[in-house]
Amino acid sequence: MDYRQTLDYLYEQLPMFHRVGAAAYKADLNNTIAISELLKKPHLSFKSIHIAGTNGKGSVSHFLASIMQECGFKTGLYTSPHLKDFRERIKINGQMISEKYVVDFVEHYKTEFEKIKPSFFEWTVGLAFDYFRNEKVEIAIIETGLGGRLDSTNIITPEVSVITNISWDHSNLLGDTLEKIAIEKAGIIKENIPVIIGETQEHSGKIFLAKAKEKKSEIFFADKHFEVKNILQKFEMQPLLELMLQPLDNSICSVFFKNDFKIVSELTGNYQTKNIITVCTVVDVLNKLGYDLKQKNILDGFAKVVRNTGILGRWQKLSDNPLTFCDTGHNVDGINEVLKQLQKISYHKLHIVFGVVNDKDIHKILPLLPENAMYYFCKASVPRALDDNELLTEAKKYNLNGTAYGSVQNAYKAAQSHATKNDLIYIGGSTFVVADIIC
Repeated sequence: MDYRQTLDYLYEQLPMFHRVGAAAYKADLNNTIAISELLKKPHLSFKSIHIAGTNGKGSVSHFLASIMQECGFKTGLYTSPHLKDFRERIKINGQMISEKYVVDFVEHYKTEFEKIKPSFFEWTVGLAFDYFRNEKVEIAIIETGLGGRLDSTNIITPEVSVITNISWDHSNLLGDTLEKIAIEKAGIIKENIPVIIGETQEHSGKIFLAKAKEKKSEIFFADKHFEVKNILQKFEMQPLLELMLQPLDNSICSVFFKNDFKIVSELTGNYQTKNIITVCTVVDVLNKLGYDLKQKNILDGFAKVVRNTGILGRWQKLSDNPLTFCDTGHNVDGINEVLKQLQKISYHKLHIVFGVVNDKDIHKILPLLPENAMYYFCKASVPRALDDNELLTEAKKYNLNGTAYGSVQNAYKAAQSHATKNDLIYIGGSTFVVADIIC
């Protein structure tokens, strides 16, 4: 098989959650363990950082990868889903895995893997871990795919574990309460391994504290150690986020950042402040473990995160005329953060290109959306996408007015044709809507 045929095999023969939904979810680690045995346990050959959470785990993963690269480590990065190219999921120092490696791996292990009957995600975890071992990465940043306790990545024993936050998402698989979802995410907390929690939340805090106590793991709540003093956004020539942080009185900053300090980031969404605080706490804990990460390299890692890692779709500016942004925020908290961001921008009229997947609880999301916008409802090019006409019908119940379009591209073209230079276009609702635009 060539590379295209190999991808067709992976997409068509293996259950893929991000395309088909719950049918692809495997509620145990048996297949992953079997794959690991077949590959001779590649995850034991490199150090790692493990990241779970409802929102922000992708940004946190990319920030950490960028920082470790700037500090001189050969750094692996495993994330999901991809937006443009399957190989975005697996990178070393910002460079995607080669097409040849993907083809050779699938060809070599295809027969044995088919006996195991893995999902798409289980297969790609095996591919990533094998690649990181063979390329001798020094540390790998590993993002969970779904949940934590039963996620395929949860065979690693990391240097630190990170849980960004807990919100409503995948409740049909992870639990119908925030507490149940938190229990699943807490499953990445390992014996005697420090854990960083990005946000202190009433419904999850006690669960994380109890799990950390059970595992004898030191626990750090990032927002108890840092706070943002000032935020400045720049959208002129190069979009930037500048924020001034200060350590709080109970800060763990005994290694670096003793005074107020400024961070500049290429990821410009205001919601990134939460992720940056989380990353600062992770870095400080790593330094306490003896990593000796230098302040200049840390700041450069934040400043060059897009250039170093190629991250896409996080409050990404697509056009200046009219001003156009896309964002992969796709659940209640993610949409809320996007709406806060929109409120900070001046515009004449708001145009929203919007689509969701068919297992999303849209009756939690649609009431959040502004009634005074013009909507272009669309269906992303994955089987799991909700039909655009069905979305339009449901949206009308919440006084959201617009038109249904058969594709994301057609919806975007319509928005561009109706928008003036003083208007604002936002594209989102689903990661796959953003993927269709960026592609």
